[in-house]
Amino acid sequence: KKKDSALRFTETARARILKSGGECLTFDQLALRAPKGSGTVLLRGPKKVREVYKHFGHRSTPTSVKTHDHVKPYVRSKGRKFERARGRRKTNGFKI
Repeated sequence: KKKDSALRFTETARARILKSGGECLTFDQLALRAPKGSGTVLLRGPKKVREVYKHFGHRSTPTSVKTHDHVKPYVRSKGRKFERARGRRKTNGFKI
């Protein structure tokens, strides 16, 4: 029997938990049941899931100097004329 605790549950998540014989708790209910947190496991979603992280490069290393490779550009549109010219294609002079 699984007991889940969260700030809020969606209706479908609550229904699935209850259907499998589990229990949905708020954090204050959890604190009353396990004041020291014994027998509990804290889970958290991925930290870098925000869309802005796609635009950030990585730190350059001796093996990989190109910090802006495979980084999503901030562009107005995704068409033929936008960020497709020199510097983006090896056939047109250079590629960063």
